[in-house]
Amino acid sequence: MRITLLVLLCSLSLSASAQWYKYNPFKKHERYPQLALLKDHSIKRLPVAQIAKPKIMYAQIERTPYALFLMEASVMKTAQHNMRFRVYNSASYNFSDLAQMYLKQNRLSEAKWYLLQSLQISRQQNDSRHTITNLINLAAVKTGYGDFPQAKQDLIEARTLASSLGLSMDVAAVDKQMRYLEENKTRLKTEIRYAETADSDGNSAIK
Repeated sequence: MRITLLVLLCSLSLSASAQWYKYNPFKKHERYPQLALLKDHSIKRLPVAQIAKPKIMYAQIERTPYALFLMEASVMKTAQHNMRFRVYNSASYNFSDLAQMYLKQNRLSEAKWYLLQSLQISRQQNDSRHTITNLINLAAVKTGYGDFPQAKQDLIEARTLASSLGLSMDVAAVDKQMRYLEENKTRLKTEIRYAETADSDGNSAIK
C-alpha cells in the first residue's frame, strides 16, 4: 500500500514539473524575424473618392411693384430717421437712392425732387464726389424732360468740380455723358415729342 502511494506521488510530481517547465515565464522564447517595413508611407497610393461639388442655387428676386414699394418705404424711413437726428450726410445718400429708384421707374418729377435735396446737402457737407454724382444724375433727369440746356449746364458744373479735384475717372464719366447728350439730342427730342403727343391724344380720348 505504501509503495503504491509512493509511486502515485512520484508520477504527480513529475507531471507538475513538466507543466512548470512548459509554462515557465522566465524561459527564453524563440525570436521570430522582424517584418519588413513599408518604404512608401504616402497616402497617394490609396484611391481617393471623387466628391461632386454641390451646386449653389441663388434665389432670383423679382422686382415686382410690391417689392419696389417695400424698398422705397424702407429707404424713406431711414432717410427720415437720419434727417430727424441730423445725420445729414447719410440722409443725402438716402435721397440719392430714392432718386435712382424713381429714375428706373421713369418717375422723373420725384427723382428730380430728391436729387435736388441730396445735391443741396452734399454741397453743404462739402462732399464733392457725391455732388458730382448728383449733378450727373440730375442731368440725366433733365435730359428725360427734354431740358437739354439745363442738363448740359449740370454736366459742365460736374466736370469743372471733378477737374479741380483731379478726379480723372469722374471727368471721363462726365465727358461720356456729354458726348451722349450731344450725339443723341435730335433723337431724344423726337422721342420726347412723340411721347407728349401720345399722352395728349390719350387724355383727349378720355375726355
